[in-house]
Formats: sequence, C-alpha cells, structure tokens
Amino acid sequence: MENCGDLPERRGLRPFDAEEFRENAHRVVDFIADYYRDIEKFPVRSQVQPGYLQSLLPDNAPEYPETLESVLNDIQNKIIRGITHWQSPNFFAFYPSNSSTAGLLGEMLSGGFNVIGFSWITSPAATELEAIVLDWLGKIINLPEAFLLSGKGGGVIQGTASEAILVALLAARDKALKAMGMGSLERLVVYGSDQTHSSLEKACMIAGIQKTNFKALPTNSSMNYALSPEVLKKAISDDLSAGLRPFFLCATVGTTSSTAVDPLMELGKISQDHGMWLHVDAAYAGSACICPEYRHYLDGVELADSFNMNAHKWLLTNFDCSALWVKDSSALVEALSTNPEFLRNKASESNTVVDYKDWQVPLGRRFRSLKLWMVLRLYGVTNLRTYIRNHIDLAKHFEELVRGDAKFEVLSNTFTLRFVVGAPLTEQRHVSAAWKILQDHAVILLKSYEISK
Repeated sequence: MENCGDLPERRGLRPFDAEEFRENAHRVVDFIADYYRDIEKFPVRSQVQPGYLQSLLPDNAPEYPETLESVLNDIQNKIIRGITHWQSPNFFAFYPSNSSTAGLLGEMLSGGFNVIGFSWITSPAATELEAIVLDWLGKIINLPEAFLLSGKGGGVIQGTASEAILVALLAARDKALKAMGMGSLERLVVYGSDQTHSSLEKACMIAGIQKTNFKALPTNSSMNYALSPEVLKKAISDDLSAGLRPFFLCATVGTTSSTAVDPLMELGKISQDHGMWLHVDAAYAGSACICPEYRHYLDGVELADSFNMNAHKWLLTNFDCSALWVKDSSALVEALSTNPEFLRNKASESNTVVDYKDWQVPLGRRFRSLKLWMVLRLYGVTNLRTYIRNHIDLAKHFEELVRGDAKFEVLSNTFTLRFVVGAPLTEQRHVSAAWKILQDHAVILLKSYEISK
C-alpha cells in the first residue's frame, strides 16, 4: 500500500488568487457603478412573469469554469430584468432600503475578511467594533446610558427587526416563566396594535405563545393610528380577570402601514405597573431621531427594556444591519446561550468578553459592524442628519402637492395612498413625476366612477 505522502497532488481550482481577484473585482465594481448610473432608466418594478428565469438558464450547473464576462453578460441580460430596483430614485413603495458608497465598501471588506464572529475569540475586532459602533449610534439618538455597554446592557446587530423582536420576546418569555413556573406558557399574553409589524405575530408563533393570546389591539384615526393607553389598560384588565398573565408589549415608532407613533411614556408606565417587558420597534422611523428636532418621538424609551432601529432602512447602511439595544443583556444570554465543548475558551469563561452568539438565534454571524462604522466615519453625523432632513422636505413637498389638488385629501378615510420617500438617489423631480402619474390615474378612476354611477 502506498504511503499517503506519495499520492500525487491534485491541482486545478485555486479559490483565491490575489491578482485574479484584483482584476475581476475592478470589473465588478465597474459593472455596479454602471448599474447605478443607469438605474433611473429601468422600470422600478420588474416586468417579468413567474418562472421567467427557468427558460433562460441551463438545467444543470456547468461542469467546467465559465468566464466572468459570460456571467456578467447573463446578469445584464437575464437577471437585471427580474430585479425590482429598490435603489431607484423612483422607488416609493414599502419602506427605504438604503445603499451607499460607504455601505458598499464596508460590505466588500466584510465579505473579504469573511470572519464568522460568533464569539470574541473567533475575531476580537468583529465583536469589539460592533459594541463600540452601537454605543456610537446609541449616543447619536440619545439613548439612555442603561442601553450602552457602560451599563448592564448594550447593543447587538441583528439581521432584521423581525429577529430583534424575536430575541426580545424569547428573553421576556423565559424571564416570565422563571418567575411563574415553566408550565405557565399557555397563560402568557403579548400585546401590540393592529398597526404593529406582522413579525410580532410570527415571533409569538415561534415562541409558543397561544394564538389567542397575541392581542393586536384596535387603533383609529383619532390618535393617528397610535395605540391608545386606555385600550391597552382595558385589555390587560380583561386578561387578568381571565387568569392570564400579560408579559410583553411591542410599541412602535413609525408603523409600516401608517407611520403611527405609539405614546411610549404612557405605555411604558403601564408596562412597569404590570411587570411587562416593553420592546420599542423603531425599525422604520428610528433613523429620523438622529435629528434633535425629531428625538422627542423617542421620549419614554427610558422605560423600555429593548429598543430596535434598522440602519439598513434609512441610514445609508446596506442590508442587513438591524441594531438592537437591551437594558439587561443577561436576559438575552440566559434565554439564548449554549456552550458545547467545541465553543469553550478561556476568554469566554473569564466573563470579561461579549459572545454575540448568545444575543441572537443563529450561531454564525457576519462582520456587519464594518459597514455601519464606515457610514458613520465617511459621512459624519452632520451629513447624515442633512440627508434625513432632505427626505422629510421631499415628503412635505409631496404633501403640498396632494393638498393642492381638489381630487385628493390628506389622511382620507376612503382611499389611502401610501407614498414612501427614502431612496438615496431621490430628488424633488422624482417626487413631482410620481405625483403626475398619480394625478393621471386619479382622473381615470374618477371618470370610471362617474360612468358607473
């Protein structure tokens, strides 16, 4: 039998070659730059039909290498037509999903290093930069010190606000069950409003909360669709009378459907009176609070147990980068920590470091803080505030256009137009052009309505 050392070395694939990467990366950067240069020419929403790509691509993967040129040609001719262009200046749907030069550069570096920073020892810089940059962001929006690492809490980057709500709910659930007994799960009640993001309902499903114990409380136009403290009090009273245990409330700053802002101070006091965990979901509108004139929308956050905002929505940080702060990080660790033999190390056992694997659902995690760090450094807080204020000015311009047309009224209870300003390249001319399209369609609808009468 031959010695293994005598076996011929198999050569062929070289997964990484520095010079090859340099050359190909330049070509990809040029491709992306051209895409952004031309993005306004594309229809915002993809015009393809379901299954369009199946007929354009082979049934099997290639047996041998293809050229980068052929791949980029396919992206240009087959993939781009199937993309809805979220970065288009004419994109006004859903919510912002910002990209930027700084964010893209940070994403490149993160992909280049490709660290899996689940614990401090796996990449100390990945852990420590995340802690530092979230303290920076927390200070920019003037979060209470209890949410910073100098207190018992701290920040962690989740993939999405859905993950942030889930881990907060799991921490709150385990805290409640520890006090009540593990057999009390079916008595636990979660509250939100009928405007709260659907991720809260999904988190309840994952956490084992009874379907009937997720309460989406009704809102109305009299409070601009914010959750009424009186409605919450009544629901809590009814549930207590039924032998249930209220334990979690999700308040929102900027609901997705209506940008409603819940009254945090009043809801926070109610939560404290009943020993409930208060989570504040500011994923959508939280970025506006970097501007001092909008910070008052967070008044009462000092009564919350957790707070979340998405830097990848409106703060020029490429997806994904959802910032979550907690007042007591031990609640997350107790709910989410696992410690098999292969993860044990002296640094973790010394209790002097943060292991972010215990602050999230998955084990692996990307070096996401790099892109947020680069956005903050390359643009600076002053420029980011100007960026937010400009979008708010554009939204006000759209409101003026609506108010100036007799065919429309603001906040009508009959038909509602949801118009979201927030794409990085949007200018006033894009808002005005979108308004012209809406006017033309309104004329058509009104004529058809008159005819049907």
